[in-house]
Amino acid sequence: MYERLLNKDITPDASQIAAHIGKQGGILLNKLEKSLNEKYDIVRELKFPFGNSYDWGFKYSHKNKYLCYVFFEKNAITVTVSIGNGEVSKLNGQLNGFLPKTKKLWDERYPCGKGGWVNYRALTDNELTDILKLIEIKKKPVKKR
Repeated sequence: MYERLLNKDITPDASQIAAHIGKQGGILLNKLEKSLNEKYDIVRELKFPFGNSYDWGFKYSHKNKYLCYVFFEKNAITVTVSIGNGEVSKLNGQLNGFLPKTKKLWDERYPCGKGGWVNYRALTDNELTDILKLIEIKKKPVKKR
């Protein structure tokens, strides 16, 4: 159902990405980008990272600090955020304020030290809000709204 763009040899253009992620995926991607641009000096790169099981996606960074990846799925997006060892205590202190889905995804993260990688399929505005909170734990916003 959430088919990805897995052909590394075919770089998708903006119209192909938009058609693939669909209207709701596009709305959530635009909201994510708008929020990131309000809080950080964003660099966006189209990448095919992590081998053949992920797909094409955007890597978002603030200067040289990686913030997240957004992977393109059929009618959806999945945001991947890594939480480092130094950020775990801050996240755990805020975990009660997150959605049950977010807590479950944190419990089921791909481990890396005490932290790990959270792969979050964003389908609603509330889920996107939690993703943005995870990113803010990773890197405090540098721009004032």
